[in-house]
Amino acid sequence: MSEQLTLAAETREQVGKGASRSLRREGRVPAVIYGNKQDPLSIHVEEKALMRLLMTGHFMNSVVMIDAGGKAIRTLPKDVAFDAVSDRPVHVDFLRIGEHTTVHVNVPVVFTDEEESPGIKKGNGVLNIVKHELELVCDAAHIPDEITISLAGREIGDAIHISDVALPKGVTSAISDRDFTIATIVPPTVPTAADDEADAAVAEAQAAESEAEAVEAEAADAGEAAEGDKAE
Repeated sequence: MSEQLTLAAETREQVGKGASRSLRREGRVPAVIYGNKQDPLSIHVEEKALMRLLMTGHFMNSVVMIDAGGKAIRTLPKDVAFDAVSDRPVHVDFLRIGEHTTVHVNVPVVFTDEEESPGIKKGNGVLNIVKHELELVCDAAHIPDEITISLAGREIGDAIHISDVALPKGVTSAISDRDFTIATIVPPTVPTAADDEADAAVAEAQAAESEAEAVEAEAADAGEAAEGDKAE
């Protein structure tokens, strides 16, 4: 289960681009808490504290308890906007939730037991990951930290679908209308005759270009030598 995180915050009276820029200059990040049939609450958090939570790698699928003015608010991060140049966080959206609210979260997939996959170990197959995250529906108090999928026994040509995955109790896939593919074991890439012909054509073109440059350099040297003889 994903751990619960905490983040201190202060409420903000002024909103708008000017006020937000002033906060960022002070090392703060504007944010908003919304949802649960309550009015939105504008807050700001310390950038360094926010970065520490982002660096955990599971910020977006963790419950974050926000301490705003001595009042703890249970939230789920929904979006983090980053500056296009500096890549610093510039705004965060938090969804206000109850202790057992049903939530939609994106949970990372972790593949294990590659050494026990005949297709990868013996057949030199390649794991082709279609989905790195799964969109799941679950109780906010029981959000999985990750979904582990074993590759043991998998052969080249095998496909792993959502129906093959044993999700934790009380957790379901948000996509329920199809048995979508999460990953496949594909054959190793083998050069074809067309690839060999293309490589040969490139090599031939490069050789011809090098030869032309050599001839051009020789002609230039001969011209310079002739000019030198005239000068003398």
